[in-house]
Amino acid sequence: MPTALLLVEDEKSIADSVIYTFGKEGYAVTWVSLASEALAQITALNPALIIMDIGLPDMLGLDLCREVRKTSNTPIIFLTARSDEIDKILGLELGADDYVVKPFSPRELVARAKAVLRRQSNLVLAPDKTKKFKIDDAKKRITIYEKDLELSKYEYDLLKHLIARPGRVYSRDELLTLAFGNDHVTTDRAIDAHIKNIRAKIKSVDPETDPIETHRGLGYSLKEEF
Repeated sequence: MPTALLLVEDEKSIADSVIYTFGKEGYAVTWVSLASEALAQITALNPALIIMDIGLPDMLGLDLCREVRKTSNTPIIFLTARSDEIDKILGLELGADDYVVKPFSPRELVARAKAVLRRQSNLVLAPDKTKKFKIDDAKKRITIYEKDLELSKYEYDLLKHLIARPGRVYSRDELLTLAFGNDHVTTDRAIDAHIKNIRAKIKSVDPETDPIETHRGLGYSLKEEF
């Protein structure tokens, strides 16, 4: 079956172009022009990716993103005429996976969508790769010793990648790309902060457990015994 995408865009000419281009690539695009319609379709359609405009008639796309992220980790790409850095940062911090400024090439949008979907598929893990951690990818939940870790979206993505390959050293730049995408606007020090938070949440479950290893000048890895 074609991969289902949801497009939230109030300009019909843009919507027609996006639907046509993605259709040629084998995607099934459902188009709505209002945020209220999008919230209903997300539940009904369960799309693999949401492409949304920021300037919607009934709600800002930023607010829609915030609402979506309360219940779903479906990847989101913003379409917007607003190119200010603060808007981009805010969108990514709210949980968007990419950000495309109008006017844009539909073929570029397809390429970006494929990259986001590829990153998402690469997050799927075999549960038996770790003994002490358990991952429920459908619920975006990681447990250790059968206890839930209350992780943010980025903490979840970072820890998930570390768990996938115990002993593999990831540089800060690699972790930035894995968690924030190719167009991340944060600094590599943000990775240090997220790792610190993950460690603290693990220690809140078991103060003696410290599974993440720091490699000075290189990055981070999960200890192989985990």
